[in-house]
Amino acid sequence: MLVVGGGPGGYVAAIRAGQLGLDTVLVEADRLGGTCLVRGCIPSKALIHAAGLYEEMTAATEGRFGIRLDSPPRLDFAETIAWKEGIVDRLNGGVSALLKRAKVRVVNGHASFTDAKTCSVATSDGSLTVVAEHVVLATGSLPVELPFLPFGGKVISSTEALALAEVPKRLVVVGAGYIGLELGIAYAKLGAEVSIVEAQDRILPVYDVKLVEPVRRWLDTHGVALHLGAKARGQRGEGLEIESASGEQLILAADRILLTVGRRPNSEGWGRERMALEMDGAFVRVNDHCATSTTNVWAIGDLTGEPMLAHKASAQGEMVAEIIAGARRRFMPVAIPAVCFTEPEIVSVGLSPDKVLEGVDVVVGQFPFQANGRALSMDAGNDGGFVRVIARKADHRILGIQGVGRYISELAGEFTMLVEMGAVLEDVAGIIHAHPTLGEATHEASLKALGHAIHV
Repeated sequence: MLVVGGGPGGYVAAIRAGQLGLDTVLVEADRLGGTCLVRGCIPSKALIHAAGLYEEMTAATEGRFGIRLDSPPRLDFAETIAWKEGIVDRLNGGVSALLKRAKVRVVNGHASFTDAKTCSVATSDGSLTVVAEHVVLATGSLPVELPFLPFGGKVISSTEALALAEVPKRLVVVGAGYIGLELGIAYAKLGAEVSIVEAQDRILPVYDVKLVEPVRRWLDTHGVALHLGAKARGQRGEGLEIESASGEQLILAADRILLTVGRRPNSEGWGRERMALEMDGAFVRVNDHCATSTTNVWAIGDLTGEPMLAHKASAQGEMVAEIIAGARRRFMPVAIPAVCFTEPEIVSVGLSPDKVLEGVDVVVGQFPFQANGRALSMDAGNDGGFVRVIARKADHRILGIQGVGRYISELAGEFTMLVEMGAVLEDVAGIIHAHPTLGEATHEASLKALGHAIHV
């Protein structure tokens, strides 16, 4: 088995294949861990955490909870970045050790296929040819570039935004999806003057309005300028030219312009056209086994379509390895959680109220964090946070759970388990949740849907 790509899909596939006794080779041109570990999920969460601590310490100069600092904190951003890189290094080393333990041979180099099962790898020691019975493509994705706003100079992607030498005084973010807002909010907490430009008429358009409202409120109260229904036109002088929703031409001053308008599958440059793979638009077409149109060639992760999430890639990678080893598996999850590490955080699993099929009657229970003791004791109860449960009215089957609030990402596991296992409202009502915890909000939201919430 040959795996191309050492991200969360590829390295998981390789480790599981090794555990199952398959002779496995993993080819990775960069560092093990892929975008998620090296320049995405992990380093961004480290930066977000450091930014939150800095914001709290800055607020303590005016006094909070009886804690008062005599002078504002000093930020050594180079040290912050070094700490973030230390986390990346540690996890990168962990992945390497896990692959070694599973007896996976790792080849560092750029892969290029000459046919569906033959791969030439350009390494630092020369060219190496790998011929495999099974090929797993896990090449991931890349940031989308706009033709009138190419990367370079002031214009950066999320990769460069996570490795800046200093906090920019003025940061303009193009795109109000989760990547742009996560990084924009982090830099606002670190002291940057942040402006966000979004072509649609609201932020985080993949989520419903109620779920996004607390994030919008945070942006407004923290001085982040929102330009909604606006179009970026290109660099002009010291900033970015935009066309506002009213048609007015504006120049937004910027030291950095962070372009976060989406990601595209990394489907070029490694010989895809020589493998006779059927495509689904920009993505490689796969079935529910992650098999491509070419026998014994498999594709997983961002290469195969939405949702482009690390945990989806890992689940697919594990499954494919087991299928190759002889197991009967299909990739048919009921729910894949989506988490947005904004301020406050957002979690969405399954269907939201605006996505329920027409003709399906539902009951909705919503419980506010302002009535949750643990949220209040962590100063997380007054930002509009809540947990919402949507269930089918006929049988109380839970179709979706959403939540917004500080630290709510840690409830993603419970949300997903309840939806995936087909729980009904009565199941949740009968589960004793520990007190005081944020998870009690899930219990209360389910009781609310049943018509008898206790604490609201």
